[in-house]
Parts: sequence; C-alpha cells; structure tokens
Amino acid sequence: MSGPHLHWTDEAGRAQTAPWHSESAAPPPKRVQLADDRMPADQAFRLVSEGTALLWKGDFQNARQLLLALGRRVSRKPKKPGATLTESFNLHRMAQAQRARSLGLLLIPFDADYGIPLRRAPDVKAACEEAYGPANGPFVVSLRELLGLIGAHEWRKKGVEIQALGARIHPHYGVFSPVRGEYVDLVARAPLPKALEQQGIAVDVGTGTGILAALLARRGVPRVIATDQDERALACAAENINRLGFASRVELRRADLFPSERAALIVCNPPWVPAKPSSPLEYAVYDPDSRMLRGFLQGLAAHLAPGGEGWLILSDLAEHLGLRSRAQLETWFAEAGLKVQDRLNIRPQHGKAMDPDDPLHAARKAEVTSLWQLAVI
Repeated sequence: MSGPHLHWTDEAGRAQTAPWHSESAAPPPKRVQLADDRMPADQAFRLVSEGTALLWKGDFQNARQLLLALGRRVSRKPKKPGATLTESFNLHRMAQAQRARSLGLLLIPFDADYGIPLRRAPDVKAACEEAYGPANGPFVVSLRELLGLIGAHEWRKKGVEIQALGARIHPHYGVFSPVRGEYVDLVARAPLPKALEQQGIAVDVGTGTGILAALLARRGVPRVIATDQDERALACAAENINRLGFASRVELRRADLFPSERAALIVCNPPWVPAKPSSPLEYAVYDPDSRMLRGFLQGLAAHLAPGGEGWLILSDLAEHLGLRSRAQLETWFAEAGLKVQDRLNIRPQHGKAMDPDDPLHAARKAEVTSLWQLAVI
C-alpha cells in the first residue's frame, strides 16, 4: 500500500510496518514503542512528552483510560501576566497544538476490515466506513482521532436540534457541527430582500451541513443554490436537505465560493478567525489571511442581481483578539464596492463565554456576532 507507513520493532525484535492514517496529515511518528496495560501513566506521559509514540497492544478500554490520564498531565499553561489578548491567543494555540501532538501519540492498530485486534475493543466498522470509506487493509491511527471519529458517528445518528428549523441537522465526520446557534437565529430573523420577489434565487456560500440553505428554503425562498468545495460537506448537506424535504428547492454544487448565476440574496458564514488551522475540521473556524472572507467580499458585487443583498455573518472575536480591526473590515467593504444597509447583532451563549478560566475569556465575553446586510454602492 502506498502512502506513509509506521515502523516499529515487535516483542521478538523483528521489524514491523503498517500504513499510517492521519486526517490532519500528521507524519507517522519516527519513534515507536509497544505498550500495554502494564505501563504506568507517568511513564507513558514521559515517553509521549519526548516524542515517542505508544503502539497499544493491551485492553482497548484501558487505552482510553490512559489517554484520559495523559490529558490530565498535559496541564494548561499558566496565563502570562500582562499578556495582551493577541499574545494570549498565540500562547493558547501553541498549547493546543502541543497537547494535540502529545495525546496523538497513543496509537491503535486496525486489521483489514476495520476490526481492532485488542481486548474489549468496540465495533467501529460503521463509523470508519462513514469517515474513511471502504476498508483498504490494515493500518494504524491515533486513539484520539479514533475517538473523535466515534463521537462524530454518534452525533450523525443523534443530530443537533435547531430551533429555527424546528428539526435536527445531522453533521458528518469532518463537517463542522452547528453547535453555536446564534448565527442561525440571525438568518432566521433578518428581513429578506425585496429583490427576491423578482429574482427568486438565493445562494449559500460554504454550506457545510446545509443548515442555512435549509433555513432559507423554509423561509420560502423558491430556489437556493448551496456551494461548498468539500465533498464531505456536500454529502452531508445533501443528506440533511433530503431529510428535511427541501431537495426540490435546494441545489448543491461543488464550487469555491460562488456559482455562475447572479442571485438576489447571497449568504456567507465564513470562518471567523484569521489564523492557520491545525486540522481539517478547524477550517470551519480558522481562515488563513482571511482568504474566504476577502474572496466573498471581492466577488459579491459581480454575483448579486440588481437590488440584491449579501449577508455576511461574522463574529468580531478576531477584533477583540487583535487579529483584524473593524477599520480593516470596513476598508474591505469599500474596496469591494459595497455599502452596509443594516446590521443585526447577537451575543453568543456558549459555555466558553461564561468561563472566567478560559485563557481568551475577556475576548469571548465581549464577542458579538453580526449579520451585515451588504449592497452594491
């Protein structure tokens, strides 16, 4: 099998190898040691802190317990006295990355058909097929990634209740879950542009789970074109749109930002923070150099029908973190030939905004999410 491989030495001193899988494209660890139930957590922590991966050969449930123990030992970095919010954000991201690297070094083997050859291992075949596709031989993956995959499988079955839709949205693995509902509430209550009465097309740019496309259809928009460049997102959106009964009104297309048609309403909820993501899922949160945001603004005027509106849904968290200023955002509006018709605001209600121990609490507490109603100058 082509692709990266993991190499280690077995109990008999023989060289072994297996394909390595990482959704974040992390390279296979260079140092690998076998580990089982006899390894104390302190020894395991010392090894992963030094960059040595642990290929687990013991009881699966004990591996989960060991991962929890390692997580407790990868303690939060203390706050830097006098640090600015920008410095705190950068320190927080560095700590997150180091934590992910360390906890990602506890590894689990798979056999040829998504079976885990360990005692008390769960049946994860369905979850693996949803995320990875058909089985393609043995491989090794980090336990942390596997647990994320299992969690995503459960979320996909259960779904997320969306009050504005009166229904559940079922996120797929690798597609950002709409757990923060304030941006959905903004789209639910913003007045639809009158141009929709003459040219009844709306576009949902970067549809993800399809939640905003479904909401626009529920609000009576006769035709919605939902775009995304990620195949997982398009498959997820298609399943949700079909389940909700909007397949005749919502068309899904693979595209980077806009379709070819002009539209009376174009909605975009881009990643809110201009920083580098460290995993595929983080592309829903982090937008390097504000690429998606700027691309949306720069192309909006050319894709709006006469009298149409663009709805930009954006948190000001980046402004509080010192990563982007309000003046910069308004300059981008003007450079794109856009004016602000109106702006709806809402404060987030998620747990981190209420947690004084969160390293970014000051920024989260001040955060406001806005729906900017933009029109061509």
